Order: sequence, then C-alpha cells, then structure tokens
Amino acid sequence: MAKFVYRMENVLKLKEQIESQRQMEFVQAQNKVLEEEEKMKALINRYRGYVNDQKEASKNKISIVNLRHFGDCIRVTKELIKAETVQVKVAKKNLEVAQKRLADAVMERKIQDKLKERAFEEFKQELSKEEMKEIDEVISFNYNNRSI
Repeated sequence: MAKFVYRMENVLKLKEQIESQRQMEFVQAQNKVLEEEEKMKALINRYRGYVNDQKEASKNKISIVNLRHFGDCIRVTKELIKAETVQVKVAKKNLEVAQKRLADAVMERKIQDKLKERAFEEFKQELSKEEMKEIDEVISFNYNNRSI
C-alpha cells in the first residue's frame, strides 16, 4: 500500500509554529493588560487613601505643611493615574493587535489543514482507482485463463 506524503507538510508545520508563537504573544499581551490594570487599581486605592487621610487630618488640628503634603501626594497620584490610564490603553491596543494576528495565524493554519485533507482525499481516491484497476486485471486474467 502506498504511503501518503503531503508535499506542503513543511508549510503546515511553519503555520503551526507561527500560530503557537502568536498564541504566546497574545497571552503575554493579556498578562500585560492585567498587570497595567492592577497598577491602576493600586494607584486609585492610594489616591483614595490620601484623600481619606487628608479629610481625617483636616478634622483635627493640622499644620499647613502636612496639608500641603497631602495636597502634593494627591496631585502626584492623579498625574500617575493619568499616565497609567495611557499605559492601560496602550496595553489594550496591543492586546487587540495580538488577537488579530492570532486570528490570522489560526485562519492560515486551518487553510493548510483543509488543503492537506483535500490532498489526502485525492490520494485515497487515486489509491481506490488503482485497486479497482488491479482487481479488474486479476478478474480479466482469471477469466481468460479459465478455459485453459
């Protein structure tokens, strides 16, 4: 029996490797988004803490220096939150790009899989034709030699 050999097997393997690589990039992008969102949550919590501390301190006697310190901490934290918002947006944009690249890689690999399946079906049909031809030859030979 003949062995099926797909001519484009190396292309299929390459597409599978690319898909795997894109999948890793996608996971890394997801992790980066989660990391940036966690940083954002920490900054927001820090900001809320400073605001609460300022409110508590203002209820009691507080020096101008301490009041300014709280104001500076709140202002700096607001700026950090703005910067982190940009980082979160960049990370989400990178995630979208990675997702698109992964989807493209999956589609290309599936196309190669379909081509391989079609080639295998053609191989099976050709093999079936050859077997039928051999059977016809054996039957014909037996029919012709039976009178001897």
